[in-house]
Amino acid sequence: MLKVNRNDDRPLWLQLLDQAIHNITTGKWPPGELLLPSRELALLVGVSRSTIQIVYEELFSRGYTLTSRRGGTRVSEWSYMTYSSEDVTSQGPVPPELPLLNTAVNHLHNWFRSKENRKVEIDFSPHEPYLDEQFQKNWRQSFLQASNETDLTSWTYGNAYGFVPLREQIQRYLSLERGIHVHIDQILLTSGAQHSIDLIAQALLNEGDTVSVEDPGFPAAWMAMKYRRMNVAPVPVDEYGIQVDHIHPQSKLAFVTPSHQCAIGVIMSEPRRQQLLHMAVQNRFWIVEDDYDSEFRYRGDPLPTLFSQQPQNTLYMMSFSKMVAPGIRISAIVGSKEAIDQLARVHELTYRHLPIMEQLTLAHFIEHGHFMRHMRRVRNVYRRRHEAMTKAIVASGLGERFKLSGVETGLHMLLEGEDSFDEETVTYQALKIGIGVYPLSTYCLESDRKGWVLGFAKVDEAAIERGIYRLAEMLS
Repeated sequence: MLKVNRNDDRPLWLQLLDQAIHNITTGKWPPGELLLPSRELALLVGVSRSTIQIVYEELFSRGYTLTSRRGGTRVSEWSYMTYSSEDVTSQGPVPPELPLLNTAVNHLHNWFRSKENRKVEIDFSPHEPYLDEQFQKNWRQSFLQASNETDLTSWTYGNAYGFVPLREQIQRYLSLERGIHVHIDQILLTSGAQHSIDLIAQALLNEGDTVSVEDPGFPAAWMAMKYRRMNVAPVPVDEYGIQVDHIHPQSKLAFVTPSHQCAIGVIMSEPRRQQLLHMAVQNRFWIVEDDYDSEFRYRGDPLPTLFSQQPQNTLYMMSFSKMVAPGIRISAIVGSKEAIDQLARVHELTYRHLPIMEQLTLAHFIEHGHFMRHMRRVRNVYRRRHEAMTKAIVASGLGERFKLSGVETGLHMLLEGEDSFDEETVTYQALKIGIGVYPLSTYCLESDRKGWVLGFAKVDEAAIERGIYRLAEMLS
């Protein structure tokens, strides 16, 4: 018999419904059993007939019962079994083993080393830019103003290419600052470099295609490509950039960081650039140009892009992670209209579009001058920290024990050791004295080069000097 509890805050019909479902699912009311007429059951339970009618309607709508004019309401013919919670858990589907995924994620964690370095005193992280309260104040202002100015149409399903006003701001920036002149339909917004690479793999490559990547280089690039089951071919890097002669002859794509090589920090020489562009045209493969931090150059203006010289073969990747903050999660891919259209179609199918609020805020942030003021401010900060880093490395004697490279551009530089350098042990020793350093080996596929990739964006000048001298003392 169903019972009501007057001290229960739930509606009466819901109390009775839960009891009825329990009776059916446990077999207390077996399949085919005729339920009492609503009027009769209401009298027995002590509730209104309308309450019982709601219960019966809900049982019917969920498929627990069948009704007919002459036959009344009966329990449906369905199989039931009683399970213990342990049985239910043990019989659930087992996720497949994904060795490619697990290997890639483990490598990613090792590359970031965020857990190990979270509590160090001085963290030479190459992954994060400088952020201050002025940025936070300006971003909050843009967020609030963009929220107030937004109309309801902005909250519907958006454009797979990205928010038009933001693409227009990026178009203007690329034209003025990077010499890239494109239509907004040649710009696709993504949620970061890894998202961009994943889209490229899905839209422009086939499973099993060969892609060439710098070695050492950007780990997320080859990890994403491997996970999409591409044949990843490592290409060595020297003081002039990627060794173009070693690019795999069957490559359908070459991923490069020509303005500031991701690990070594060198700039790709002009002869190499021309050789790569010529090879891409001749062999009809894509060049993915990751221009992640070239805006921060300490000798002259940023270098011309590969895209500006060969736009049909090149996909240009830019990200606001280094320019502003990784948490914004907005990047862009620039390419030919045909390539970007293909990417946008995959994006529409798999992601639909990016969250609108971040796009609205960034568009306002750029349009009202906060972005360029932020860039001018951080450039000055980086210039001072870059100078402090290079001076400390030379003065401490580290420059004599390691080869220093990557000092012209970007937010990191490389201290490269000899073949005998025990990178793993010394990195652990640095952690024990409160210094976070980042091994070159985590950037390598097949290369056995060793050293430290040291970032200076998040470390002030005094801490830079203190950290470098502490490393020198430890090594001596």
